[in-house]
Amino acid sequence: MDYNSTREKLIIPEYGRNVQKMAAYILSIEDREKRTNLAKALVNIMAQLHPDQRDTADYKRKLWDHLYIITQYKLDIDGPFPKPEPEKAVQKPQPIPYPQENIKFRPYGKNIARIIDKACEFEDGAEKDALVKNIANHLKKSYLNWNRDSVNDELITDHLKELSHGRLKLSDDTRLAHTNELLARTPATSSTSGSQSKRRKFGQKNDKNAHYRDSRNRKKN
Repeated sequence: MDYNSTREKLIIPEYGRNVQKMAAYILSIEDREKRTNLAKALVNIMAQLHPDQRDTADYKRKLWDHLYIITQYKLDIDGPFPKPEPEKAVQKPQPIPYPQENIKFRPYGKNIARIIDKACEFEDGAEKDALVKNIANHLKKSYLNWNRDSVNDELITDHLKELSHGRLKLSDDTRLAHTNELLARTPATSSTSGSQSKRRKFGQKNDKNAHYRDSRNRKKN
């Protein structure tokens, strides 16, 4: 019996063994024109095997590159695209540098620092005071996402002053939103909602079991 483990290794398994056998047969053809025509026919077959990829960019180019790879770059034809270089097939991509930014208070993120810098450009007045208060409430809400217990307004005022380098400050009579109010606006996490759903289902199941037991007791009596 012929097992796959004893057969020749598939170079690109997505196209199957028959495509690889046909590619090997094309290599054995001595006539260049005939080789080219058979290669074009084989590329059309490869396209039919993966019709979902036709909308991708350079689809035809990829098929021809795959055919060259399957033949281990030995195919010599007059193809529509130049033969790819074997060195590029094993070339590792360049690493993408990860953006490293210095975030002073991580619970607030980087975007709030940009908003604070923009708010510093506003002229003094009622509009700027309202914006600063909204920013402070957002800082308090973001802080509560990390510490659900409590946070005092003095801490938020100090953080706002430090993030704005002393350029923004709350007026003495400004009162931020209460902790309970901010927590009520924060949506419950998936784990919390999942636990509540399980408890509801468990309660419904217990109610059904109790109803079933009551019915049996009534019939016995």
